[in-house]
Amino acid sequence: MISLKEASIADISTIQDVANKTWPITYGEILSKEQLDYMMDLIYSDESLINQIQKQEQLFYIAYEEASVLAFIGIEHNYKDEAVTRIHKIYILPEAQGKGIGKLLIDAVQKIANENNSTSLSLNVNRFNKALAFYQKLGFEIIAEENIEIGNGYLMEDYKMEKKL
Repeated sequence: MISLKEASIADISTIQDVANKTWPITYGEILSKEQLDYMMDLIYSDESLINQIQKQEQLFYIAYEEASVLAFIGIEHNYKDEAVTRIHKIYILPEAQGKGIGKLLIDAVQKIANENNSTSLSLNVNRFNKALAFYQKLGFEIIAEENIEIGNGYLMEDYKMEKKL
């Protein structure tokens, strides 16, 4: 049985472990190794994750099957002071993909979003990420394209997606 646990600062190494195992597979054909390394440090360093949890008020949930970690998701309610729950991150270990865990995480976040009076879920996905079809299958729609400069001359080329609740 799969369970979700809200993460704390004590779980940073678990989040980093999942990111380190999923990012090279997810983005290895999309981004250069240099950009991948830069983004991992930018987003998943201890300092960055502590800031995300404490100052940016992101909530992280870790999915487990018994004692085994399967995935994590990072969200933020009232994104940009609107009735929106933002999914900042969702990563599932390669060996756990295709087992319904992504849908389970999105469903759980949708329930939490409803409890927080959100009117929609939003997320960004790289325009070349295979997960795009997954999000569309779950009812997310592309509402915009965004090119986000992240430093060192790197650019995130994303679709902004939304699912009305």
